[in-house]
Amino acid sequence: MNEEIDFLQSHSLFGGLSNEEMEKVLPFMREKGYGKGELILQEGQVNDRLFFIYRGSVEIIKRARRITSLKAGDTFGEMEVIDIQPCIASVRALEPTTVLTLSSVDLYKISKMNLKTFTMIIMNLAREISRRLRRMDEIVSRGSFPEDFIVE
Repeated sequence: MNEEIDFLQSHSLFGGLSNEEMEKVLPFMREKGYGKGELILQEGQVNDRLFFIYRGSVEIIKRARRITSLKAGDTFGEMEVIDIQPCIASVRALEPTTVLTLSSVDLYKISKMNLKTFTMIIMNLAREISRRLRRMDEIVSRGSFPEDFIVE
């Protein structure tokens, strides 16, 4: 089986999708590489893509402060794909990094091709956003953020 399909199937956003469904989704994925220190997204920039970190790691930066780091298997860009707003943070490669991306236009094409597959991806995306919101709620409920606040 294709290495990229194995990687994507291990990701929560593709949970519940069969090999056959993944074979149909894979042609919509775009691979892109970034060098260490290279900016992938800039806060305030328009983004219509969901990013899957295939290899490497990135840092998320908000107002020149590091918020968190993400590694292979993690995603970013979920909110912009859903709410069609500018990026809320910048993303920079911490090392040579390869990402697979899926655009909102391609998600729409998947919905026209196979509504069941699209629905599963969107439900999984909603679950991922909900998990992140719960984690932030927990952090906020503990009180003020320390000066060196990093969410891991």
